[in-house]
Amino acid sequence: MIGNKIKNIRELKNLTQEYVAEKLDISQAAYSKLESGETKVSKEKLAQIAEALEVTPEDIKSFDSKKYFNNVGNVEGDNSNSYNESIVIGMGTEEIELIKKLYEDKFALMEELMKQKDKELEKYRSKYGEL
Repeated sequence: MIGNKIKNIRELKNLTQEYVAEKLDISQAAYSKLESGETKVSKEKLAQIAEALEVTPEDIKSFDSKKYFNNVGNVEGDNSNSYNESIVIGMGTEEIELIKKLYEDKFALMEELMKQKDKELEKYRSKYGEL
């Protein structure tokens, strides 16, 4: 179901329904209906969703959550890389590239959040001093 694929990719990118709905210029409730399958996703809407998620419509159509989530659970050893090679066993090149991009996007988002928190902490330190 395309809605589940959209939801899984959105969650892997740590995006909220509200964020994607805003990008699509629709309500969160309307977006939720797209993910749940209550509303059919047209080709045009799929292209808009793909753009909001920074993937291609083909990435969404070909995304196999079972393959991804089952392999992620089986990862052992050093996970210091942005992805682990044992995750990609049995996947096609397009799926591997999508997963790499999703991980890279997730790390970029986390880095941005850390920078924002550092700025907030610096503001408090300048205002109240060191604790």
